[in-house]
Amino acid sequence: MTTPALVRSRGTLADLLSGRSNGIGLIRLLLAVGVVLSHSKPLGFGAHDLGYFLTGRQTNVGTMAVYGFFVLSGLLITRSARRTGLIRYAWHRALRIFPGLWVCLLISALVIAPLVTLREHGTIAGFFDNPWDRGGPLAYLQANWWTGVRQYGVGDLFTETTPWGQKVHYSVFNGALWSLKYEMFCYVVVGVLAVTAVLRNARRFVLFLTVALYLSILHDWVTSGHFSGPASTASWSFTPPLVGGMTFYYIVYLGFLFAAGATMDLYRERVPINDALGIGSAVALGLSLLFGGFFAIGLPAFAYLLVWLSVRMPRQLHWVGRKNDYSYGIYIYGFVFQQVMTSLGWSRWGYVPFAAMSVAVAFAAAFLSWKLVERPALRLKDWTPGFVARRSSQRVPVEQQTAVAEEPPGTPPAQLGGPTQELPQQPATLVTGR
Repeated sequence: MTTPALVRSRGTLADLLSGRSNGIGLIRLLLAVGVVLSHSKPLGFGAHDLGYFLTGRQTNVGTMAVYGFFVLSGLLITRSARRTGLIRYAWHRALRIFPGLWVCLLISALVIAPLVTLREHGTIAGFFDNPWDRGGPLAYLQANWWTGVRQYGVGDLFTETTPWGQKVHYSVFNGALWSLKYEMFCYVVVGVLAVTAVLRNARRFVLFLTVALYLSILHDWVTSGHFSGPASTASWSFTPPLVGGMTFYYIVYLGFLFAAGATMDLYRERVPINDALGIGSAVALGLSLLFGGFFAIGLPAFAYLLVWLSVRMPRQLHWVGRKNDYSYGIYIYGFVFQQVMTSLGWSRWGYVPFAAMSVAVAFAAAFLSWKLVERPALRLKDWTPGFVARRSSQRVPVEQQTAVAEEPPGTPPAQLGGPTQELPQQPATLVTGR
């Protein structure tokens, strides 16, 4: 007798997620859109995020999307770190995060902020007076340049003209950027694990770390005293340079999801891709969201579900995000443009029209960001400084120099062999977002 197709293993993660044909691009795109849809309620109407009450105040659609980003990021970034040296790894991560973020900050502070000032105050006189002072446009750039949000707005803009500004009583331009520093923190940890050979020779450490973080989450849930509702939060925090305060709560919860993705990559030959497990994870996630236990049951189920969907997504949908990845742009531009639209009164037509306009505008901004900033930056991922390339070529053995000379003219030095050579690979791109 044959094993029923539903419970029969399709193979392992190593077998089925080895190339570029997967559903990760579509999942990331949907997660980014989910953030925009979720933010449409608080930004447009001052209400709780989408799904907050439906999940028993445990989470919401936007936060779930951020959780998903961290799972997929852990999977992809760990794979990238295993295949590249530390310097190349750091270079790839910087190219993926900083160019898009920096242009977004520049547009927010030097284009959007003056226009909003003109509309709210009738003049931009004084806008650039003392720009480096707290609340000034250049201070906004300086405070947020390295992924941490240490200054949320510019002056008093959006404070009285948006529901969110009226709720928090200060200017907020782009609250969605809060998660990037936690993403960067995870990148740094993975880089340390890679350079110390932990990823290659001691992968059990990552497994133990994942289990330890999960036990901390489980402890939070048990000591909270209720089956549903928000998990208890730890008040401990620290303030690293450049990015500002980071809380123990988010380090643990987001770190667990990132570590779960990393663990699945490191043990990819042992992770089964099974339809029964995938469907079971979806059911467990749904029940935990509706009836409670999300943090103890739903988070690990969500992590496996995303990886299963990445593999089992119909092949006809694998093209999404393969050449054009708009997810990061949607994430970093959605919030600021929703604030602008709300200040213009576009939310007066109701949630559905406002959410649809928010997604459309975010897509447009993401399209321009990808075409003009992100993709050109990623073309530099294999760039090697001239002096490094020259030193590398001088170290090529004599018997290899003939082969080098036969390469077609114009071949980048990094592709000609030597210590700087890297095998072509799929760029591990990611949004975070939080």
